[in-house]
Amino acid sequence: MVRYKVKAEMAQQNIEYIKNVFTALQESKPAGLRYASFVLEDGVSFVHLASIETQDDSNPLPNFDEFKTFSQDIAERCDEAPVVSSLETIGSYEVFN
Repeated sequence: MVRYKVKAEMAQQNIEYIKNVFTALQESKPAGLRYASFVLEDGVSFVHLASIETQDDSNPLPNFDEFKTFSQDIAERCDEAPVVSSLETIGSYEVFN
């Protein structure tokens, strides 16, 4: 899980970058990746959830140009820098199945 907060004037650009990543993922359908992105009700806080299930445990996201574009200036867009946290599933109903 990654959570961060962007500057208000950068929120729409961040959303567009994220949409571009999902368009690329829909087109290429990389195996072993489950990924979701959310914007919280404040409109500037974002959460990304990824489950990496590739045979070699590699994350396919960094291989996409759209993800590189999204990532390259993230620090400049943020009021609160991205924080990466590992999650351990306790229970799940139809999420990442």
